[in-house]
Amino acid sequence: MTPQAHRPLWRVYLVFLVPMVLSNILQGLSGTLNGIFIGQLLGTHALAAVSGMFPIVFFFISLVIGIGAGASVLIGQAWGAGEPHKVKQIAGTALVLGALIGLLAAALGGVFARPAMVALGTPADVLDDAVSYARVMLLIMPLLLVFILFTQLLRGVSDTVSPLLALLLSTGLGLVLTPALIQGWLGLPPLGIRSAAYAGLVSYAVALAFLAWRLKRLHSVMAFDRAMLLALRLDREILGKVMRIGLPTGVQMVVISASELVILTLVNAHGSQATAAYGAVTQVVNYVQFPALSIAITTSILAAQSIGAGHTERLGAILRTGLWLNAALTGSLVLLGYALSHHLLGLFLTQPEVRQQAEHLLHIMLWSILVFGFQAIVGGLMRASGVVLVPMAISVFCILGVQLPAAWWLDLRLGLEGVWIAFPVAYLCMLALQTSYYRLVWRHRRIERLV
Repeated sequence: MTPQAHRPLWRVYLVFLVPMVLSNILQGLSGTLNGIFIGQLLGTHALAAVSGMFPIVFFFISLVIGIGAGASVLIGQAWGAGEPHKVKQIAGTALVLGALIGLLAAALGGVFARPAMVALGTPADVLDDAVSYARVMLLIMPLLLVFILFTQLLRGVSDTVSPLLALLLSTGLGLVLTPALIQGWLGLPPLGIRSAAYAGLVSYAVALAFLAWRLKRLHSVMAFDRAMLLALRLDREILGKVMRIGLPTGVQMVVISASELVILTLVNAHGSQATAAYGAVTQVVNYVQFPALSIAITTSILAAQSIGAGHTERLGAILRTGLWLNAALTGSLVLLGYALSHHLLGLFLTQPEVRQQAEHLLHIMLWSILVFGFQAIVGGLMRASGVVLVPMAISVFCILGVQLPAAWWLDLRLGLEGVWIAFPVAYLCMLALQTSYYRLVWRHRRIERLV
């Protein structure tokens, strides 16, 4: 029997959401503070060297998040059906695949780090530092990817607290070790540009060890007991299902990232003040988006558990609860963002004219995060049944076929604010198409278990 069968759905949602939103905030803060440490203690030169690695790291993380999305749907269905042995088989296959991807990244890093940095256009004056950082960062990729993947899989069995605690531990360690390794505190060797990467190696290893200890103490189905260790192998049938659901999600993330680079290029053409405004607005928007994304993930997991338990009649209630929670929680944050926009943007921007420009841009598009959340929830529900290609194709079309052309066309006619108008245009298009597919096609399909 699924957990939501015993409690009101809104309570089940909140049990998932609070740890998940906190985890998202921690991840965002971790990256921001690490960047501050490197920039302040080592200088702009070092920060530029580290920044050049982002596209490569994001590619591997996107791939693993996609695998995690596919595996967590399968785990949710198996968990809802009360089949712990299948949960272990799916988790074992996913973890081995994640580790293999990480090992591939580590091996490629030793050989191709320099050519990759050159191909990405890394400036010559930071190339050597960028290569040094890239090699270490790719070396720790197996640990990083397994950690990210494992925290995703735990959500499939309704455990969002363990990932949060592990993330608290890894973030705390990273924020202590990074400056300690930069400065050589407590007799530690000063490692310069590589400090953040080595700090990550230690913090992820400790966090994984903590997760193994905690899950064993809780007698969790995901604990590394003998059955789980035996399940650590690539099952061809499970692997095919994980990839069928997960790869489209990974592709969608890569497309979104690439589109952001195109948008940034359009913004950069308006000068450094526009770029600064873009960065500040993006920081605020990211935090408003966290609840919407978390609600979409929760919708997918609860729907997968209901499908596994044979309670497909609850899918409508799960969708409705997710939509009104998005309206309440994300909507409240949107209103708060409008009310406090001057103060929030002042945390990042000191020049009054730049802050005023950023406020105007934020006011243009902030409301559309609510629309983004609605379409993500509808897509998350459909993904729980294994239907991913059409929702992914809709998202990719709206980004490549609507948002980018609209941003370019509106930029020519309205200037910088036209670029920001393209965001709500794309999100409204996504919502219209996702809802149409849900109502006209998906709702009339026969919903069956995938495992």
